[in-house]
Amino acid sequence: MVDPVRREVWILRGIYVLIAAVLFLVRILPLGGVAGTWPGPDLFLCLTLGWVLRRPDHLPVLLIALVMLAEDFLLMRPPGLWTALVVVATEFLRSRAALTRELGFAMEWLLVAAVMLGLLLAYRLFHGIAFLPQPVFGMAMLQTFASILCYPVVVGLAHVALSLRKPAAGEVDATGRPL
Repeated sequence: MVDPVRREVWILRGIYVLIAAVLFLVRILPLGGVAGTWPGPDLFLCLTLGWVLRRPDHLPVLLIALVMLAEDFLLMRPPGLWTALVVVATEFLRSRAALTRELGFAMEWLLVAAVMLGLLLAYRLFHGIAFLPQPVFGMAMLQTFASILCYPVVVGLAHVALSLRKPAAGEVDATGRPL
C-alpha cells in the first residue's frame, strides 16, 4: 500500500510537470504576439523558485533539470545553459530554505528578485562569451522585472490552489528528515 504522504508528493510532482507543459504550450503557440511588444513574465520560473522555497522536498533537482531542459529544447535556446543556471539558483534557494522560513514575504521577494537578476546577468554573460545572438538588454530586463512583479501572484495562486506553504519549524518530510 502506498503511504499517503509519498502519494501526495508524487501527485504534486505530476502537477508541477503538468503546469510546465501547459505553460510551455502557451509560450510556443502563435497567439498574435506582435514584434516589439512588451515581453511577458516567466511564470514557470516564478513557480519553480516559489515552489523550491516553500516545499524544497517536493521538487528534486533532477525533475527541475529535466523540465528546464525540455523548455530549452522547446524554446530553441542553447540546450542546458538556462537549465544549469536555474538548477544552481534553485539549489542556492534550497540551501537557504530554513533561513527564508524565518523571513517575511518581503525579504523572500527581495531574495528571489536578486536571484532572478543574477540569472539574467549570468545568462547574458555566457551568451556574450560564446558570441551567441541575444535579445535586446532592455527587453530581457523588462521580462525579468515583469517576472519579479508576478512572483507574489504566482506564489499566492500556488498557495491557494496547491496548498504550497512554508514548512513549520520542526516539520519533517516523508523520510523523517527535518525540513
